[in-house]
Amino acid sequence: MSPKIKGRIHYDEKYVKVKDDWNFDLNAIDSKSKYILAHSFVDKRTKNKCYEFLKQIKDNCYEQIFERYLSERHKKKEDRLLFEFVCDKFANYKSAFNKLFARTCKLTFGISIAYKKLGLKHNNNPIERHNGKIEDRIKNIRGGFGSFERTKSFMDMRRVLHNFVNPHQ
Repeated sequence: MSPKIKGRIHYDEKYVKVKDDWNFDLNAIDSKSKYILAHSFVDKRTKNKCYEFLKQIKDNCYEQIFERYLSERHKKKEDRLLFEFVCDKFANYKSAFNKLFARTCKLTFGISIAYKKLGLKHNNNPIERHNGKIEDRIKNIRGGFGSFERTKSFMDMRRVLHNFVNPHQ
């Protein structure tokens, strides 16, 4: 089953503490449908981990991404209406994106909280809202997370609940 992309794809990380170590929950979400397109729970944000994370989107959605590219490639580069990825200024995100989607999609790189001062059209609110919901749920867990594997399975279950059980808000 491949999800249908309706808006921009926002991706970001959420810091999660497991015992005494900080780990990262990487998520990519569609701005219109609020569907989580990719998810990965990792201990470090290396280039390979970011590549594997974005590869999930390519594996699931590349047909519609390439179809849009083929319909728009005859236009000038600045006039093309390609799928747009939005992320913060973490360099490994950009290098992984360029490896996978360089010609077929656009990347809005370096979205900060003060986006209006910089003259940008949109912000990274959809993924930040999702990260806030994860934070709200983690606060209620008494004693925190005990192991990496249990935390990983918890985060995977959060994705399933968000996409298929709870209505998207």
